Amino acid sequence: MAYDAEDRSDEALLALYAGGDPWAARVLTRRITPRVLGYATRMLAGDRAEAEDVAQETLLRLWRIAPDWRQKDASVTTWAYRVATNLCIDRQRSRRRKAQVTLEDAPEPADLSPSVAERLQDDGRLSALEAALARLPDRQRQAVVLRHLEGLSNHEIALVMEIGVEAVESLTARGKRGLAALLSGRRDALGFEG
Repeated sequence: MAYDAEDRSDEALLALYAGGDPWAARVLTRRITPRVLGYATRMLAGDRAEAEDVAQETLLRLWRIAPDWRQKDASVTTWAYRVATNLCIDRQRSRRRKAQVTLEDAPEPADLSPSVAERLQDDGRLSALEAALARLPDRQRQAVVLRHLEGLSNHEIALVMEIGVEAVESLTARGKRGLAALLSGRRDALGFEG
């Protein structure tokens, strides 16, 4: 193309795609997919396969709405996080229903614990954080992940979660306190001094 799509905003790229430019879709996909995939993986307690499905479905929905896109209160990224959130919530609910109905038929969960010999200390820290995140209530985990791991502002999180900014601040603060409590006894084991 004669222009540099890498310098275009997400919204401009979506408009170009809606106008028939497949290269703009490739650029936008490279921007959005890693963030949505990381977010979904955290929201789904590390289930990478489910998270990949969520990321793929989010992008498919984005391409479907491209011709009708009207930027109002949300950016493309905020819209993508909102869709991914809804898809994650649907999958979590489905898991819970299946667990209640057919617990005996459920396969044994995969052992995701890292072997000491295979993991570096940073991997152990990441694993501890992800395990602690998985133990937080869903809404607190969502707010903490969006704020501190995905880097969204409180206003953007409020749009994604469809709540007020004050509620975001409260959820984030409670989530951080919960993480601190879950990780407090593990400082030495995780390699933190003092």
